[in-house]
Amino acid sequence: MRQPATTIDLRRDLVGLLPRLRRFAITLAGEVAVADELVQAVCQRAIAKGHQWSGEGRLESWIYTLARQQWADDNRKRKPKASVRGNVTDIREAASAAVDPDTIHHMISDMPDGVSSMFLLVDVEGHSYQQAADIMGIPVANVVSQLATARLHFAGLAGTHPIHRY
Repeated sequence: MRQPATTIDLRRDLVGLLPRLRRFAITLAGEVAVADELVQAVCQRAIAKGHQWSGEGRLESWIYTLARQQWADDNRKRKPKASVRGNVTDIREAASAAVDPDTIHHMISDMPDGVSSMFLLVDVEGHSYQQAADIMGIPVANVVSQLATARLHFAGLAGTHPIHRY
């Protein structure tokens, strides 16, 4: 009869992960409304597959992996849409203005695909490179490369990268 207790704990712990799961979903989806739908689908998937959670490792890593898989499944069903990105001047002006959460979300979501998710997992959420690689289903070398891209992106916005200094 251990299964019901595990399910109840999973649901409780899932509620605690919702803010971080939503941030991760926004990095995948790029739009809040789509991210919220993704979070709902991931929660349903996690509860349905709760029996597969062994209790070992970090629950959030398992949930993030489910989110990435759900996003990939949903993407296969959707038609690709054109990405609308602001120009670099608009982003620099936003970075130099008072930084609010919406601006930060836009700056992160304007990163190249995959880079924003990697930045969130490692630099914001504190996952190790190996954990982030496992969550995203990629080699650790790709994690390093994507993080370098993300960090250069932010350095460029802030004007602190040697290439962008005047």
